[in-house]
Amino acid sequence: MTKRLGLIHTSATLVDVFAALCAEHLPGVETFNIVDDSLIKNTVAAGRLTPQTARRVAGHIGSAEAAGADHILVTCSSIGAAVEAAEPLTGVPVTRVDRPMADRAVALGDRIGVLATLSTTLDPTADLVRRRAAAAGKEITLTARVCEGAFEALMSGDAATHDERVAGELAALSGEVDVVVLAQASMARVAGTVESRVPILASPPLAMEHLAGVL
Repeated sequence: MTKRLGLIHTSATLVDVFAALCAEHLPGVETFNIVDDSLIKNTVAAGRLTPQTARRVAGHIGSAEAAGADHILVTCSSIGAAVEAAEPLTGVPVTRVDRPMADRAVALGDRIGVLATLSTTLDPTADLVRRRAAAAGKEITLTARVCEGAFEALMSGDAATHDERVAGELAALSGEVDVVVLAQASMARVAGTVESRVPILASPPLAMEHLAGVL
């Protein structure tokens, strides 16, 4: 039987990004999308993932399971804690998009840089990297930075300013660490535009590689 992957997004802009990746990495897998941008808007407004938003994330995951998903991918790092909380309540595997990336970063270096355009994404991703390092029995040094103004530029439709600010911070951070983690899927397209002596990891392709191995 054909496998079904349910994708849960907090931005409609990511639907096409992941559709292309699914076509490349999961050609035999049927996909469907659930999009709710209020999840990230409410998290940004509150400055944290609230219990109310976490419950709604769990509800969307439950809806994806009810829709027939054999596996669920949640593509927003800011709500990662809610994804982990919902996993034990769900009858099919659930993957938070940045987990494969965190594991790859831990495997690649001791000095790990985490870059985000939102503090509400930076903190959950940095926490995940630290926990995955601890689970692997590895000591790391983590440097976390926010690209100020980049997210606001992207939300206002100014993608060029977003990309410019991310690229500048990325170039600076890559000179200080062994590997750089991009905390948001929306930053992935900038990775290939910056010359770097260290690996720059983006969550979407690594999540797809992981899913290709389990679906």
